[in-house]
Amino acid sequence: MWDFTINGIDLYHMINWFIIYSFFGWVWETFYVSIKQGEFINRGFISGPFCTIYGCGAIAVYTILKPAEGNLFILFFGGIVVATLLEYFTAVLMESIFHTSWWDYSDKKFNFQGRICLGASLGWGVFTVILFRVLHPVVEDLVSLYPVYVGKIGSCVFGAGYLVDFCRSASAAFHLRERLPQWEHELEKKQVELMLKLNARFENLEFARGASIESIRERMEDAEVLNALSEKRIAIQKELMGELAAFRKSLVARTKGNTRRFLKAYPHLNRGYRIHHKKNKK
Repeated sequence: MWDFTINGIDLYHMINWFIIYSFFGWVWETFYVSIKQGEFINRGFISGPFCTIYGCGAIAVYTILKPAEGNLFILFFGGIVVATLLEYFTAVLMESIFHTSWWDYSDKKFNFQGRICLGASLGWGVFTVILFRVLHPVVEDLVSLYPVYVGKIGSCVFGAGYLVDFCRSASAAFHLRERLPQWEHELEKKQVELMLKLNARFENLEFARGASIESIRERMEDAEVLNALSEKRIAIQKELMGELAAFRKSLVARTKGNTRRFLKAYPHLNRGYRIHHKKNKK
């Protein structure tokens, strides 16, 4: 089994590389998202420190593009094609299984169905070049540091642990799929409530704006008054957006375990639920 090869790469090395790249991917995703959100976020589908889409992507692009490793042009554009296809079909698969979108590029330019976008694809091309020129020599050195029998035992232990972790995470994701419609309904009610409050406060603000302008028409301070009222409008919007964010956090606080981890790691899952169902209706 270990001697099975693809493009001259045996299964033993593919599995060990996959584990290392999955860990590197988890470190990158967790670091990036944690910095953005200001708290530690365990990013990844399973609870362990591995993002397997990075492992799959790295092994796929390396295995397929290895014959062209000396050509940067082919590596860049080949990486774009291979990684983008993997990202797209992974999104489709996860949406069909869990009935929600786990990532969404709808607000990005040149996106396709919100599943892939030009910016991310170009990033995959750059990553592929870095993988061949920088990362992979390091990964190969890491694998060479331990005996083959240790790598085989470690791969088996990883596989068993990953299977258990994946089953638990998948169970939580299915549970999440059942809960999302209820949470979406609660969020919609809260959004309607906040919109009514926002409109009422804006109406009061517009009335004050009209009265203020009329009372000082003869003066030269209209611009200052209007600027002050515009700032007040922005402050009201921020205040109500804060209320909505606090309400979302209260929904997350009701959950536990992997379900809570999913909601923290993927805060737009409820939006993904809406997007998925809109796509299915078309």
